[in-house]
This record gives sequence, C-alpha cells and structure tokens, in this order.
Amino acid sequence: MKAIFDDRQWKHQPRHFMANGKTLPNPEQAERITRLLAGAAAAGCTVAAPQDAGLGPIAALHSPEYLVFLQTIHSRWQRIEGAGDEVIPNIHPINRSDSYPKSAVGQAGYHQADTACPIAAGTWEAAYWSAQSAITGADLLLAGEKSAYVLSRPPGHHAFGDMAGGFCFLNNSAIAAERLRAQGLRPAILDVDVHHGNGTQGIFYSRKDVLTVSIHADPERFYPFFWGQAHERGAGEGLGYNLNLPLARGTADEAYLQTLAVALQRIKAFGADVVVVALGLDAFIGDPFKGLAITEAGFGRIAAAIAALGVPCLFVQEGGYLCDELGANLTAVLQGFDGATA
Repeated sequence: MKAIFDDRQWKHQPRHFMANGKTLPNPEQAERITRLLAGAAAAGCTVAAPQDAGLGPIAALHSPEYLVFLQTIHSRWQRIEGAGDEVIPNIHPINRSDSYPKSAVGQAGYHQADTACPIAAGTWEAAYWSAQSAITGADLLLAGEKSAYVLSRPPGHHAFGDMAGGFCFLNNSAIAAERLRAQGLRPAILDVDVHHGNGTQGIFYSRKDVLTVSIHADPERFYPFFWGQAHERGAGEGLGYNLNLPLARGTADEAYLQTLAVALQRIKAFGADVVVVALGLDAFIGDPFKGLAITEAGFGRIAAAIAALGVPCLFVQEGGYLCDELGANLTAVLQGFDGATA
C-alpha cells in the first residue's frame, strides 16, 4: 500500500490545550508523525510526497472567508499588544448567524470552536499540506490503486466548513471524499475515531451524494458533546444519509465489530463504490483519551471487515495519540486490510 506524507506537516507544533480548567501540553504532538511513519513502514508502505492541487479542492468545502482567516490570523494576532504566541479564542458567539467582527479576537472566537486548536506560525502550512496529502491519496484511487494510507497531520474530522476544533483545521477526509465524488464516484466516509466526526457530519448533513457514518464513544459525556447522537440522521435532501453509532465508554473488540457490521450494511445500501476511512487510532484501550477499548488485534479485524466491502479504500489519519502502541496499531490496520484483500 502506498502512503502519502509531506515534511511540511511537521511545522504545526501546538503547545497549549485546556481541559477541566487547566492548561496542559497539547496531545496532538508532532511526535505522532514519527510513530505513524514507523507503523506504516512496518506494514510495508512506501511513502511519497503529495502533489500540490492548489486551493480549489479545499475551497470546495471550506469557505473563502475561513481560508483567509487561517492564512492571516497568526500574523494579525501578533500585532495585539501582549498577545501569546498561539491564537486561542476566549469568546464565542451565541449564534454564528450574527455579525462577523473585524477584530482578530472576535474572528478567532467565530472560527475556532474550542481551545484545542491553537494556531501558531506554522499551522496553516502544515494544515494545507495535510489536506494536499489527502487529495493526492484520493487521486491514487482515481488512478486505479485499490487502497492508500494518508498520514494527515494535523487531523481534520472536527473541522467544519468554516470552523476549526478539536486539533483540526481542514477536514482532510471530507476533502478527499469530495475529490472522489467530483470525479463521478459515490463515496462513503466511515469514521472510526473514538470521537464523533462532527465537522464531517456538519459539512455533508444536508447532502445525499456522500454518506457519512461515525462509530464513536457516546458524546453525552465525551467530546464533542453536542453532536453524535443516533437521532442525528441528516436534514433536507440529506435525511437518512448520516448514521451515528455511539458506543458506551469502554466498549471492546467484539461489541465494536457488531456495531461495525451495522455501519458496513448501511454503506452497502448506499451503493458506495469507494470508502474514505477517517482512521482514528484513539479507540485503542491504551490511548490517553480512554474512550473505548479496542486492542491491536481488534484494529486488524476492523480493517479486514472493511476490506470485505470489496471497494477501493482510502485511510486518512485522524486521532491516535502518544502511547507505545500507536505505530503497531497502524500496522495492524494496514496489514489487516491488505491481508484480507490479498
């Protein structure tokens, strides 16, 4: 399997993360790259750099207003007397249909959902090349590859069309799916991250040309809290094209695989001819977020079940945080998929 990654993705080096009223080191560390590259190499992947497809495929889903914000906010922030070195919001609008402020502080609150997506000097460049990696991954499938792995970092599935959140700035999985759809395919996005893919859901919620399915820890007491319940089924033309499958905290391999069977049944019913897997490895039993309890062997079984769909599959990296087994869990996914398709 081919893997895609660009060295400029190292440039995002977030420092801060606020949780439970405390400022902590940000969990989305660049060291993740080292461990994920090792995991991909152990699975036999050859790593290539992405092509630059420009802003068009990104702007197909993200508003130009938001893209200007991402490109300019850090330099504007530095002009604020006494400002910190990262853009972190301290105020949010009650209703995002209200006025759009000119203030950098106000725009940060408008475009950043939480304190987990600090923007520093290298964030835009890293996010841009993370998205380009996903675009190149989609192009590999369009060129005839049956599968590919994209090391998208920073991740993307919490990013809405005009709002960052949860370590995410550009929605890499959604951008890849839209790229595939624009070329006449019928994509489904299967999100297996421990957190609900709320940004992905928001982007496609009123559409019927991309199916969105998310398996995640129940958001009643788990991030992102306000999205991800089973009753969220889509709206307008998209009604019935969004499926959420929330799981109890601590759900392990067997129960997860039963739920995955429901997800795969829906993907088959949609008639998907390509699947984008939003690959969160943070469902692991030893992940710092401790939401679910999937084992290394369980990841291999999950990938094998996805492979049984018999359609091309693009794995786009989402979560999965620093623990000793991070690379091995990725290896299990990629080998599990390849082994089932050999």
